Amino acid sequence: MPHTPPETKHTSSEAFDRLLQVLHTLREECPWDKKQTMESLRLLTIEEMYELTDAILDKDTEEIKKELGDVMMHLVFYARIAEEQQRFDIVDVLNAVCDKLITRHPHIYGDIQVANAEEVKQNWETIKLKEGNKSVLSGVPNGLPALVKAYRIQDKVRGVGFDWEDKTQVWEKVEEELAEFKAEFNLENETEVDYDKAEQEFGDLLFSLINYARHMGINPENALSRTNKKFMFRFSHLEKRARENGQELKDMTLAEMDVYWNEAKTLKS
Repeated sequence: MPHTPPETKHTSSEAFDRLLQVLHTLREECPWDKKQTMESLRLLTIEEMYELTDAILDKDTEEIKKELGDVMMHLVFYARIAEEQQRFDIVDVLNAVCDKLITRHPHIYGDIQVANAEEVKQNWETIKLKEGNKSVLSGVPNGLPALVKAYRIQDKVRGVGFDWEDKTQVWEKVEEELAEFKAEFNLENETEVDYDKAEQEFGDLLFSLINYARHMGINPENALSRTNKKFMFRFSHLEKRARENGQELKDMTLAEMDVYWNEAKTLKS
């Protein structure tokens, strides 16, 4: 006999309990859900997180709500699998994160005084080291995309005071790295270029630019994501206009393509 999903509840605790019940039923009776493991869900979870970040950048409230639900479902799914294996359950997960938050916010739950958000971050990193972390950087996942990882590395070490004092110093570093890259990449004679060294210098340049963005209060991942989206919108417009006029991009000059590109710049993406 088909299951009738529980009626929608109105309190947060009842809604969360409803999700637990639905996952419990699916795990026991749905062939696809029954065969899932933490490993098989991993890449799907990553995909859901990217979909959530896309919705956030798009400021799409309905999509954010939907994607948050998908991510939450995955988190409950992992806890359900662990409970079946008698490792831990969702209650352990929730209590553990609450305990961690209380411990790492002594300015709220203790007698520590802080003057601003920066001191909160410094306390956070100090407490993590006391908890057993061997390095400030141990909390940076190896699998992060390089741009995000660079930002997190810089933000982590800032928490213990390892940072430039002024953003003008950071920009001077950007200019220094740009000069070193240009010196390494001989545009006049590419046969003499040491591409391994040039790649290293380019990496240093990117790292310094990310650092400058951080000092300016700009999230470089968000900035690049927005630029990617803008470029894709404009290029799609270019393709669309070319098709409308019976043109093939490969047969068009850059000047002809620029006409449609400039049209796209006047439109809202």
